[in-house]
Parts: sequence; C-alpha cells; structure tokens
Amino acid sequence: MPLAIEVRGLIHKYDDVTAVNGIDLDVSEGECFGLLGPNGAGKTTTVEILEGLLEPTAGLVRVLGQSWKGNANALRQRLGIALQETTLADRLTVREIVVLFRSFHDRGVDPDAVLATVGLVDKKDEWVMKLSGGQKQRLAIACALVGEPDLLFLDEPTTGLDPQARRDLWEVVGNVVRRGKTCLLTTHYMEEAERLCHRVAIVDKGKVIALGTPAELIGRLGGSQVLEFGSAPEMTAETLEGLPGVREARHVLDRWRLTVDAAHEAVPALLERLRLHGAALTALSTHQASLDDVFVLLTGRTLRGDA
Repeated sequence: MPLAIEVRGLIHKYDDVTAVNGIDLDVSEGECFGLLGPNGAGKTTTVEILEGLLEPTAGLVRVLGQSWKGNANALRQRLGIALQETTLADRLTVREIVVLFRSFHDRGVDPDAVLATVGLVDKKDEWVMKLSGGQKQRLAIACALVGEPDLLFLDEPTTGLDPQARRDLWEVVGNVVRRGKTCLLTTHYMEEAERLCHRVAIVDKGKVIALGTPAELIGRLGGSQVLEFGSAPEMTAETLEGLPGVREARHVLDRWRLTVDAAHEAVPALLERLRLHGAALTALSTHQASLDDVFVLLTGRTLRGDA
C-alpha cells in the first residue's frame, strides 16, 4: 500500500529536553494508526510535526508523499485535524462553524452531510456554548472532516469525556475509518486503540518501544488474562516463583500483576501460595490482557502514567 506518512529518525528538542528521540514510522493509506503512550511520551510533539505545526530538529518527514517545505499550502488542503482541545466561537451555531471551516478548503462535502455523520443534525442551530463536552468533540471532528481530507489527525480526541460520550465518539471515528480514510490517532486509552486501530506504536520517552497490531502486541504477553493482587505482608518475586499457569509477574505500585493462561486455575494456586507464606489477600481483580499490560511488561509502568 502507498504510504500516507513516512518518518525516519525523527528528533525534536525543546532547549535541552529531547521530546522525540529517533522515531521511525510508516502509515499506509487507508490505515487507522495509533500512537499510544503516557503523558509526556512525545506523542503530541510527533503529531504536531506531522501536521506542519512544528519543525523537527532532525529527521525525514513525508506526509502524503510530500515534505512540508515548499508544499505547506497544498498539504493543508488535504488534511483534517482535531486537537485535544478545540476552542470555537461560543455564539456561532454548530452549522455556522462547519460552514466556516468548509470555506477554508478548495474542496469539501456538504456541511449538513458532515453534521449527519457526527450525529449533530438536531444541534445544528444551537450555539457552541450550549454543547456538552462530547458534542463539542464531535463538532471538532466535523470541522476536520468537512474539507474531505485524505489524512485525518485525531490527537487524544476523547480525553476528559465521560464513558458514554467516549463510546459515542468511537462510533463516529469508526465509521470514518470504515469509509477508507487514513487516520492517525493518539491516545492513552488502551481500549480506544484496540477498538479503532489497525496497528499501533507504543511510545515512551520519545522512542517507539513496540509496534504491531493490537493482537500481535498483546500476544507478546504469552497469556490471555491478567491477575492483579495485593497482600499483607507483600509477596516477593521469590515467593511467587513457579506459581502454576503464570507466564510473567510484574510489581506495579503496591500490586502484583500476573499474566496467566487461565485465571480460574491460577487463583486457587495463588491463594494456596499466600496461605503457605502466612499472607492475607487485600485486593484481587482479573481482566483480559490489554495494551496497557504490554506497556507494563516493557517498562514496569502503566500507559496512564500512574506508576
């Protein structure tokens, strides 16, 4: 497939701080590609360079087959961008905002059709100031889509939204991707990336530390479930050695995370091990293995940056 984005050796420094430290990326046309990582990992800086908002310190960047130097105006006509926060005029209506953004492009689609795509037809005559947070995010995506872009950038589009608003926006983005648009999405919500992205790159400290489909990356764990527990006194790595069915054990904050094949088999074995060492269970939970668990495996921290 032709490449919509090509990045080689990308570096960006803010004075003596290196935010992006040698990133390589390829994004194919028609692909939804996710950049995952905790706050401060370098995701937004990378995207701002791809969007032409920042000049890189070093490295090669091609967007839709072109570099930004000498092609900025032509490229901006082909991009749609929705930032983490988009501030729009409070006393313009939803439709007026979309019509305004349509006027910035040489080509585009009917504003009412875009409002239908993002589910805002019934709000088209409302002032922007009266919209909820989720509705404002949908409006921001409408503004990004109205120019009929070849490449769509979504920088953490669901940050700060409640769970229902987040799921509503996933449906909007999913529909856009299914229509064949190329999309680069940054997020620190693992479920969001697993739901929307064909491939993801996990970024930490300005570097790509893992790249592949969500299923491929999760497969690296070697087990399908994660058992998380706390105990008093706390267990050590030595006391957990040889626990049946456990593929990997990681200590994160005050909890152990065990990657296991079958939780219903590992839990009884864990309880027996706790009993033998005179420890009491203080917390226990299980979940299906996710991209967050991949990040913990690679770094010992969570993607949300809370460890």
